[in-house]
Amino acid sequence: MAEIEVASEVEDVLHNPPHASADETPYPSRIYAWYVVGVFVLAYTFSFIDRQILSLLVGPMKRDLLLSDTQISLLLGIAFAIFYVFMGLPIGRLVDRRRRISIIAVGVLAWSVMTAMSGTAKAYWQLFVYRMGVGVGEAALTPAAYSIISDYFPPKRLGIAIGVYGIGVYIGAGAALVIGAFAISWATHIGDVDLPIIGHVFSWQLVFFVVGLPGILVALWVSTLREPVRRGHMRREVGADGVARDVEVPFREVLAYLRANAAAFLAMNFCFALLAMMAYGTAAWVPTFFVRTYGWTPAEIGRAYGLIIMVFGTLGVISGGALGDFVCARGYRNGRIIVMACTGLVTMPFAIAFPLVDNPNVSLALLAPASFFATFTTGVGPSALIEMMPNQMRGFASALSGLIVNLIGLGLGPTAIALVTDYVFKDEQMLRYSLAYVPPIVLLAGALIGFLALRPYLKSLDYLQVWSRQHEKS
Repeated sequence: MAEIEVASEVEDVLHNPPHASADETPYPSRIYAWYVVGVFVLAYTFSFIDRQILSLLVGPMKRDLLLSDTQISLLLGIAFAIFYVFMGLPIGRLVDRRRRISIIAVGVLAWSVMTAMSGTAKAYWQLFVYRMGVGVGEAALTPAAYSIISDYFPPKRLGIAIGVYGIGVYIGAGAALVIGAFAISWATHIGDVDLPIIGHVFSWQLVFFVVGLPGILVALWVSTLREPVRRGHMRREVGADGVARDVEVPFREVLAYLRANAAAFLAMNFCFALLAMMAYGTAAWVPTFFVRTYGWTPAEIGRAYGLIIMVFGTLGVISGGALGDFVCARGYRNGRIIVMACTGLVTMPFAIAFPLVDNPNVSLALLAPASFFATFTTGVGPSALIEMMPNQMRGFASALSGLIVNLIGLGLGPTAIALVTDYVFKDEQMLRYSLAYVPPIVLLAGALIGFLALRPYLKSLDYLQVWSRQHEKS
């Protein structure tokens, strides 16, 4: 009945939308808020270092474990994404109900240990299991981080704050290549070793120890942060003493809210997922593309492409978040969705061109704008999601969003390119054409779905105002 009542009020809100109630508690110090974001960026950076380091190890892994491109792609994508299927949503629900800082600290610790354990794998299935464990990182980190950041910053600064957090993706992905390049050179120089208890370890496996173990210190640092007061569109009830208190939202109401806003939620997340599919797929195979097509070494492309991702990816995610804030401030309430949808169209020419040129330096030059524009979604997508959800539903909604984005983006991105290489062209030297054909098709589909999300998203913003007004008066 409550859902029907909310729906009946939306029409009135379309013409006279009420303002969201302001929290009386002042926001925390801006300096401390940015300090928290900085620590989260560091954690996110380590998450992506641990995840992306695999892309530099394709050659030696194929050689020592006798693997195909498709098997490698499963390690790069679906192994990580599988964890979301089983644990992402329960963790998201915990984010809405429990201390979020502790959830992040445990997550950082878990994925760091699992990365180091990847260095002990003796068979493909063991490495696959350990890579699944690395998935605990984003399942625990991102939904909790989004929720916490939304309580540290007012809505008008949310896009830029989420965007700055998102640079951890590109600092991490870039650092994985740059640090990985040096680590590979070091490990190659040392060669295979025999370690106590673990036994024989290939030189490339030493890289997992180098990048995984420092994350334990990051987990300890995260645990020192302060948990902020939850604010913005909370469910409140007045007790017998006449005092209004925040109360937990039952899970059935979370599901009812998502069902009522399914059109906007699904469209925006499928748009985000398809754009991420292009980004993850390309990033996973660019190092191998340069090795096979131009004869570069993993260390050479690691340093070059890593710097491109760190510089242009970082600029892109901050610019995307700021642009979303700017468009919204100009009166377009669905401005973040507009930016996200346009991202696919702007990125497409560069995504088509970079694998087809004969000069590796020109290819790198084209990867710079491709990385810049493709990363706009990292700032605007999560900000748009947070903007349409009540506070006590943001963790679960972010986890569900992460499930969609990771299963499609990370789970299918690297594998789609590998399948075309293995089963359409049937020649690993044809990887460049897989990179030229698959990502543009995905980008176009993502852009079209993004434009379809514009109208439903406006209705969801109105629905949120009605829901908030009703539950603040409960």
